[in-house]
Amino acid sequence: MKGAEIRVIPGLIAIAIILLLWFVVSPPQGVSVNAWQLLALFVGTVVAIIGKAMPIGAIAMLAITSVAITGVTNDSPSGAIKDALSGFSNSLIWLIGVAIIISRGLAKTGLGSRIGYLFIALFGRKTVGIGYALALSELVIAPVTPSNTARGGGIIHPIMKSIASSFGSSPEAGTSRKIGHYLALVNYHINPITSAMFITATAPNPLIVKLIADATGANISITWGTWALAALLPGLVCIALVPLVVYFVYPPEIKSTPDARTYAQSKLMEMGPMSYGEKVMISVFALLLFLWAGVPAMILGADYAVNTTAVAFLGLSILLVSRVLSWEDVLKEKSAWDTVVWFSALVMMATFLNKLGLVTWFSSVIETNIAQLGLDWIVSTIILVIVYFYAHYFFASTTAHITAMFAAFYAAGLALGAPPLYLGLLLAGASSLMMSLTHYATGTSPIIFGSGYVSMENWWVMGFIMSIVNLIVWGVVGGLWWKVLGYW
Repeated sequence: MKGAEIRVIPGLIAIAIILLLWFVVSPPQGVSVNAWQLLALFVGTVVAIIGKAMPIGAIAMLAITSVAITGVTNDSPSGAIKDALSGFSNSLIWLIGVAIIISRGLAKTGLGSRIGYLFIALFGRKTVGIGYALALSELVIAPVTPSNTARGGGIIHPIMKSIASSFGSSPEAGTSRKIGHYLALVNYHINPITSAMFITATAPNPLIVKLIADATGANISITWGTWALAALLPGLVCIALVPLVVYFVYPPEIKSTPDARTYAQSKLMEMGPMSYGEKVMISVFALLLFLWAGVPAMILGADYAVNTTAVAFLGLSILLVSRVLSWEDVLKEKSAWDTVVWFSALVMMATFLNKLGLVTWFSSVIETNIAQLGLDWIVSTIILVIVYFYAHYFFASTTAHITAMFAAFYAAGLALGAPPLYLGLLLAGASSLMMSLTHYATGTSPIIFGSGYVSMENWWVMGFIMSIVNLIVWGVVGGLWWKVLGYW
């Protein structure tokens, strides 16, 4: 392992916290020793992730090893290792891993770029139109790209940069404000919204589904279709607002862009007719959406329902048989295997924190403090969501943030009287929308920020403005929409 992959000081801080909680701080009343010791390992793991002490997959391996060796979940050594590896049996983890592999086909076949240039060719007459073209491109590919970093940073961002460069807008030349500054901000702020719209649009979303199911005894089990329908209206409203809000706050110098359509059309001509691989990808894309949305079950009855993860495996199998993806492609998709490992570790720890009663205890502390204010459930929920959302200023990973806080805040909201599905959908949306805040909020942000088009000051100002807009839309428009749908 390269020395650069290990950061000693964050690692030592994480170890110190584990030792402090384990040996020095006594468990509070109502918390078992095992639960407190598992919390020590969990907090140390989260701190290591935040501090980037090691790659997240390596940290996850250490977490799995620690749970197995210490026996905090089970006195039996064989039972402890079984518990430590239990996360790998979670189907939602494999849904995301397989979907990431499937999304590799978007880049390999060039379909992702074709979609982007096609939308720019259609809407690129004005700068704001290019903004909407980037937004629609993100939206179209979001359901099958669980890596929001790959989607916003790997597919859409290169297209955005090529468009900006074609207008002579570059950080190196000091001409970012011509058009690149505006497009970079739109490129970024669409990413959290599309991430919030589908279970399969960003890796931590299935974790949220599991945490909600655990907290409600599986009474609330959010399906792919339920999530997509719930997020449809607030998501589309947010997407409609982003190019306009950014345009109002930081207007580009170039307002009219007739050449953008010509540039996009020339790129499409370079790509030539749609390839065999692209056609297969579109077919698989359509099949996945058809089955994930539960259309067969809606038409033919519950007997024809297909498991969401099984659908993902079906899509990957088709791509392998059709030779659009090779087994080498599957093996080389490091981010997918990395996600399966760290996701399994975090899900395992979160599951046993819940089983050992730690989440119940922590949520009761939050609930008691808010209840003392004597507010109704609506205001209490607003306070909960705001605290949860803006705590992301202290996190460089949505996964770490969700793992550390979601379950307790959700349980506290339930205790305060919030409708279970309403609260779950609101916190689920906030879990992606909070990516908007900073230049280190998620993997996409350092890629786009690092291209140099936007200063840190402008980034944070725009992030805070969009956070308010997005929260209001998700809370008000989303809340009314969910009421119409009968979700609460």
